Amino acid sequence: MVPVLLAAFLAALPGPAMAHGGLSNYTVGETWYRGYDPSTPEEDQVNQPWLIQRQWSTIDPLFTPLSPFMACNDPGTPPPSSIPIPAGETITAVYYYWLHPVGPMTVWLSRCPDDGCNSVNLTEAKWFKIWEAGLLEGTLERGTWYQKSFQRWDGEPGLWPAKLPEALGSGRYMIRHEILSLHVGYRPQFYPECAHLEVKGVEGKGVEAEVPAEYLRVFPGGYEQDDASVFIDIYSEENVNTTTYVIPGGPIWEGLGLHVLDEKAGTAKGEYSVER
Repeated sequence: MVPVLLAAFLAALPGPAMAHGGLSNYTVGETWYRGYDPSTPEEDQVNQPWLIQRQWSTIDPLFTPLSPFMACNDPGTPPPSSIPIPAGETITAVYYYWLHPVGPMTVWLSRCPDDGCNSVNLTEAKWFKIWEAGLLEGTLERGTWYQKSFQRWDGEPGLWPAKLPEALGSGRYMIRHEILSLHVGYRPQFYPECAHLEVKGVEGKGVEAEVPAEYLRVFPGGYEQDDASVFIDIYSEENVNTTTYVIPGGPIWEGLGLHVLDEKAGTAKGEYSVER
């Protein structure tokens, strides 16, 4: 894959206005990686060597946390390639025309077996949260959510950066971005998408960290249908003055601490590694 400047890429992307949406692409530094596009014919994308994102068929949300597709959306078919990235590096998810304003946003990782992520049963994959943002200030209804700051009406993309833990060991991972929209009372909307990563750990730093069980979740099963943070009406009388919100899914795993990246790890520059 030939490196492409992020600015040129963003200028060239189409952007049909829509109420729902999804994760279009990923960037690491100034290099972009093309995701799956449900508006493009499947045969033009599946098995293409550039594809690094699991397939998702529609911009419409999932409406229950018990959906069998809660991990990586429907159908969640694995891609042939993965994004190379050092531990501790930032990966940015690119969305176009995200218009919903209310609800939490989370980023998750799941370690794959040594032979890769393609054979993973998504309903059994163990995920740990590495990033989250929810209600920043004010009340649930009238306050400012991070999702609102991510909202775009001007045609510009929504950029969602998240830094990988520096304590990650080398290997293959899946990264899962999820937006939970709460703008309709008692009808949560879930927007999960997943991509494959090839992580380069910090050499000689003892970074093969095992994530403790209390941080691990499976989807479906990570949230319950009656979870007060999921099944909620932000416009109800009981919530009109509420100024706190607990993001579902448990705590963030930050790893063992900070490490200086090994110079040999380098920076991803647009190459992709093929799953075999």
